[in-house]
Formats: sequence, structure tokens, C-alpha cells
Amino acid sequence: MPFTVTMPKLSPTMEEGVIAKWHVKEGDQIKDGDLLMEVATDKATVEYNALDGGYLRKILVPEGSSASVNQPIAIFSESADENIDDFTPQEEKPTEEAGGEEVAEQPKAAAAPSQPTSGGLAQPAFQPPPPLESHTFEWPAEPPSQRVMASPVAKNLAKEQGVDLTTVKGSGPGGRIVKADVEKAQAGGYVAFGSREVPKEVAGSFESVELSPMRKAIGQRLQESKTFIPHFYVSQEVDAGPMFELRAQLKEGGIKLTFNDFVMRATALALRKYPDVNAGFNTVDNTITHYKTVDISVAVTIDGGLITPIVRWADYKNIAELSKEVKELATLAKKGKLQPEQYQGGSFTLSNLGMYGVSEFIAVINPPQAAILAVGGILDKPVVDNGVVIPGKVMKITLAADHRVVDGALGAEFTREVKKLLENPSILLIN
Repeated sequence: MPFTVTMPKLSPTMEEGVIAKWHVKEGDQIKDGDLLMEVATDKATVEYNALDGGYLRKILVPEGSSASVNQPIAIFSESADENIDDFTPQEEKPTEEAGGEEVAEQPKAAAAPSQPTSGGLAQPAFQPPPPLESHTFEWPAEPPSQRVMASPVAKNLAKEQGVDLTTVKGSGPGGRIVKADVEKAQAGGYVAFGSREVPKEVAGSFESVELSPMRKAIGQRLQESKTFIPHFYVSQEVDAGPMFELRAQLKEGGIKLTFNDFVMRATALALRKYPDVNAGFNTVDNTITHYKTVDISVAVTIDGGLITPIVRWADYKNIAELSKEVKELATLAKKGKLQPEQYQGGSFTLSNLGMYGVSEFIAVINPPQAAILAVGGILDKPVVDNGVVIPGKVMKITLAADHRVVDGALGAEFTREVKKLLENPSILLIN
């Protein structure tokens, strides 16, 4: 008898997935537990094994295409020659069970009016205007010619060397340009201003690209975060000189640490000292969540989006252990091999863009967490030391916090503690 395989729900927040790769083809006999496909979800690329054996008769969703959860993606049959022409794939509908028997469907209550997603306002329509089909490309008009006083020899030399006489200052009688003036002018070489190729694209032309499940999830989550969470921001400027020197000393001893490792360790210790920042907000029952473990989510850029693998019990791990774990998690994230427990949850998020040369930035809170720390790069800047201006190395950190959970004074104390630890990095090695 034919049966349908539907798109599985591979993460709690997954609403649709993209078939990244089919590991089987039509006509293959599939056994229980055989690798069926790889699915790109809103979090990672996950391998999915067959739950029931049979013959794969028809693939309904090809590689690279998306399907919503429970949507039919393939037709199987128990035998290879069974007729499936009259079979209609059915979307899977979860059923509740009690005592081994299916519970009768309860009558549905009247649907509550949908709540707007933007503070009571409908989201405005932002669309690109259509291409300017009637608009044709034209080169800018040449400036009106200027009468230039130059000797015949100077004019000929300028023509040979490609020198614009209007840019040459004459040293002859009455400002007349002579041969020597042209020779000096072309000493720096002829300057070319690019090709004169006419563009092929219509002005304002564009192409639309479908959002991947990950990009959809990121967009929805961050839009909701900025819309409904009352963000406030606290910044501190950190003297990164001591951290820079300690890192160089450790490197001489064969110990290689990144600046992010120092920030991770300082953040973990600061969260232990200020546990009220290691918190979240539950919008279902409007309660503050106090996390009992310091589980730091680390923002990692991957193909197609962003994911935040989690370092659990971060305050109990030394800086070398944190460094190793972050590298391992980042590698798994880039390969799409993170397990759900490695990216679901977390009590605080750390986002570092310093490696891209970013001086400072403001991050968006990752709900239901109550705070995120944005870390900029280390810049060479003049600093004042005992009233004397000297060369220095400065790093900017900015805390974004949920004002329903964290007050301004607490946010300031927390960032001051992170600053103190980073400016005295030896503490991070011994604590």
C-alpha cells in the first residue's frame, strides 16, 4: 500500500525546511534507519533517517526546494511494482493519544483576532520601484572646451603623451605653456579613468531571492525583538593594552588565545558576580527568568545566516577550555552539524565583530534572554595616562539589555566589571 513521507519537524522553531540533498533516488529500496536526506532548517543542516522501510516511488520535493512541516515530500510503497497512479499524498496531521486510542477531535473555538506584529500597526509595504525601462544610458556631457595658450611644440607633446593641457600651469610669457611645462606635467604618468563600456542592465533593475528558512527565522525573531523588547544600551571603552601584551606573552610560550577568549572569560565571571543580568523574560506569563547556570550563546556567522552555539557552565571553565570549546562549536556550526542541545537555550549572548575591523556596534537582544554584549575591534588611539597623551589600544563594548529585567545602573555595573577584568587580564588566568 502506498504511503506518504512528510517534512519532519527537526527543531522546535522549524516551520519549513529546504531539501539540501537526497541520499536516495526513485526506485531504491529503503530500510528502517537508512539515511534519507539532509534538511536545511532554521538552525542547521540535519540528516534525516527513514522511519519506515519501503520503496521510494516518487520524490515530490526536489533538492534545493522548500516544504513546510508535515507537507508531503515523497511517496513510498511496500512493493516495487505497486500502482501509485491513483494515490493522493496526504499531509500528516498530528493526533493525540490517550490509552492507545485516538482522541476525537474537539470542536474548535472561535479564532481570536490576530495580534499585529508591530505594536498595533500593520507592517508597511516596502517594495523596490520597477526598473526604468524607458531610461537610456548616456555619458555625461563633455565640459565646454577652454582656450589654452600653449606653444605648438607643447601642444604636439601633450597630444603624444596624453596630457590634458587644461590641467597644466604655464611658465612662459603671459602664462603660456611651453614644452618644459608639459614634460613636468606628465612625469607622474598618464592617468586612465576606466573603460567606456556601456552597462547592459536597465537602470533600477533587480532580482528577488527567496528567503531561506534560516533567514526567515532570523528576520522574524529580530523584528519581534526590536518591536516588543524595550532595549537600552550601555557602552564602556576598554584599555586593551594589557590584554594585548598578555596575549603576546602567552603566544611566546606556545599558548595561542584570541581576544574573544578573554572577552568570553570576563563575561562569564561578570555574569557570576551579577546574576540578575544572567536572566530572561517569559512573555507567556510575564515573569522574569533567573537562569541558574551561565550558558553563553556565541554568535557565529555561517553560510546563509547566523547561529548561536552555546557554551554551557561557562563560568566554571578556564580560558583555555573556553577557547577550545568555542572553536569546536564554531566548526560544527559552519558544517551545519550542531545538535539541538548545542544551540537551543542559553542565558546570555556574546557578539564580536572586532575581527572585521568594526570599531563599535549595537546588537539586538536574542529573546527570551535579557541581554547581549557587542564587542568591537581593538583600535590604535591616543589615550591619556596620568595627564600625558600616549599611544594606546582601545576596545569598545556595548551592552543591550531588556529594561523589563535589567535597570540602567545594573547594566552599567556589569559592563564596568567586564571592563575591569579585561584591563587586568591576569585575573582571567587564575580565577
